[in-house]
Amino acid sequence: MGKKRKELVPMPKSKFYYVRCPDCGNTQIIFSHASTYVHCFVCGKLLAIPTGGKAKIEAKKIGEFG
Repeated sequence: MGKKRKELVPMPKSKFYYVRCPDCGNTQIIFSHASTYVHCFVCGKLLAIPTGGKAKIEAKKIGEFG
């Protein structure tokens, strides 16, 4: 068994997601590790719930970046 090697430049584990609201179809960007409740800008539906780590995404993920 060998030693675990460190990465020279560590990559972040967090991302930003494009999500679509299931009620009104609005598209917006949210953070994967959101620490507050995220609501839709248009209709106010809850899109993400903080869990202490990765947020629980209640909307449909369209894409990601970051």
